Amino acid sequence: MEYGPREITTPFRPIPLEVPEGMKPNEFFNSTENLNDLVHNNGLLMNPENLLLYRKALGHSNEFDTSIIYNTSKVILNPLGRPVRRTQVPEDVRHVWNRMNQIIIEFMLEQFPDPKAHLLLAGEASLDATWPLTSPGVPSIRMLHNHFMVFSMQQLRQAALADPNNPNLSDGGQHSLFQSYMRDVYREFFDRALELEVLNPISSNESNIELTGYPHGLPCWEIRGGVDALKNIRFWHEYDAILEGFIDFYRTFFCQVSTRNAPMPKDAYFPEQVESVLLFNNDFLATAKKVRDQCIVDAKYANSIRWQPAFKQLIYRNEAGKLIVTISQNSIGNAITELLGVVVKRVPDADAYGLAEPALLDKLREVRRRLVEADLGEGIVTDYWPAE
Repeated sequence: MEYGPREITTPFRPIPLEVPEGMKPNEFFNSTENLNDLVHNNGLLMNPENLLLYRKALGHSNEFDTSIIYNTSKVILNPLGRPVRRTQVPEDVRHVWNRMNQIIIEFMLEQFPDPKAHLLLAGEASLDATWPLTSPGVPSIRMLHNHFMVFSMQQLRQAALADPNNPNLSDGGQHSLFQSYMRDVYREFFDRALELEVLNPISSNESNIELTGYPHGLPCWEIRGGVDALKNIRFWHEYDAILEGFIDFYRTFFCQVSTRNAPMPKDAYFPEQVESVLLFNNDFLATAKKVRDQCIVDAKYANSIRWQPAFKQLIYRNEAGKLIVTISQNSIGNAITELLGVVVKRVPDADAYGLAEPALLDKLREVRRRLVEADLGEGIVTDYWPAE
């Protein structure tokens, strides 16, 4: 068998949604009107914290695929002012969100127990508010949301190899800026900044998905204790600390790209490590100079820079059954699945989707029932399912 990233085809039912004349689709998708449609046609559960569980109408997988979105569309009308990362979410909302995550991940592992039969992932990508709304590839809903997906390993084994030069794949791999030029200082910063008890750093040989070889070279942490550790609030504090460390690294680097010898970013989470590990490291500062010099002479390159922290962070299970956390830069266009070497080609095919829909909805309704039972929200009635 050949090993490498895979491209699979996933059918979906076309959405009968009309975009008002004169609006681009990604502008409309950020509107309250579109979020109303999401709730009424695909919403599964809503709670007072404005966390909405919904069926992915344009899903990545028809084995299991759902999302939670922090639906601030009616309380923050400015799409550019909405939270786009966990660190911007109020503590009480994050607490409820973590419990929802724990229950859904536990359900996924219960329903798909064999790591050689199914690939599981749960995680979020930052929908960075510095993107112009009209840029190609801007996320369709500019609010923080996370994904829960399951893929059949048999389908992945039978799928064609994806083009390894696909730019969306390279972002999660060794071609990325951090991995190519600053891998050592990147890892040293995490090692020095983070005090971890539940998460344990592991090598690429231990963390990779064997079939795809991804995620290439990224820092990864095994979850000590497996799924039971997700019931420990300490795990979620460490999960947040990884994001905070990434944000410090990202902001510090691009501050140096923007302005030579810039001061430490305000409100750094780990100021001592930023000063001692990053701002006194020659490789780090030399790489910032390379990027700065190219920005000055290459307008297209400069326009592609994500000046604010952009990331994908996820929990996944590899074939060895390890539960692993990783984090990566984000780029315009790439999907969270591509961090694990899975490229999804979604095609409109209502009949093919209809064959998979009953089993998918059974699982979604059951996970909703467990969330309701845990006092994490109330069911939503749609044309496809009742409230309970």
